[in-house]
Amino acid sequence: MEKVTLEVTTRDPNSKAKDLIYANVVPIEYYGKGVKNLSLQATYRDFRQAFKVAGGNTIIELVIDGKDKKTVLVHDVQYDPMSDRVKHVDLINVKMDEEIKTHIPLRFTGIAPAVKELGGILTPLIDDIEVKCLPAALVPDIEVSIITLVDFHSIIHVKDLNVPNGITVLTRAEDAVITVSAPKEEKEETPVVAAAATPEAGAAPADGAAPAAPTKA
Repeated sequence: MEKVTLEVTTRDPNSKAKDLIYANVVPIEYYGKGVKNLSLQATYRDFRQAFKVAGGNTIIELVIDGKDKKTVLVHDVQYDPMSDRVKHVDLINVKMDEEIKTHIPLRFTGIAPAVKELGGILTPLIDDIEVKCLPAALVPDIEVSIITLVDFHSIIHVKDLNVPNGITVLTRAEDAVITVSAPKEEKEETPVVAAAATPEAGAAPADGAAPAAPTKA
């Protein structure tokens, strides 16, 4: 398990979130079962670097005020809808000897023969699975090779995944992960040309139309 460290400091209870964000500081809330909630903060740069490596399923060693250490997972990250910058983070405390439930993302690798040779279209159905394990058993992602997708009837199920030892999968084994669908056939539309209507002899003229000129003998 890769070790990720994040330096944080105790947040002033009178500080305002918008002022922190303006100063490139991320407000952080730390909580968990049997621990005291803490209001913390980290520089935007430090948090982004740690989160880039850890994501939501790698243990982070939290160093508070340079001395107090905690083991945490990123539980929630809120983004500003306008700038897409991180504006708030929730960190949840974890105990290394207690199992946790989380989600591990799937990473698809390889080339599916049904795509390369038959022109099929990859259709991912889920992009992560729910698991239960001790924190030390967590992995950043689970690799899924798609070389077994040889035709349009091929499907990779959750039960087919190569899950590391120590991890119990909670997602249903029969759930489909990814498949390949046949390419859609493009139908050419034949333009419909309306034939010009020719009035029959003796037919009454349409409302407002001038009567036909009499035929000279």
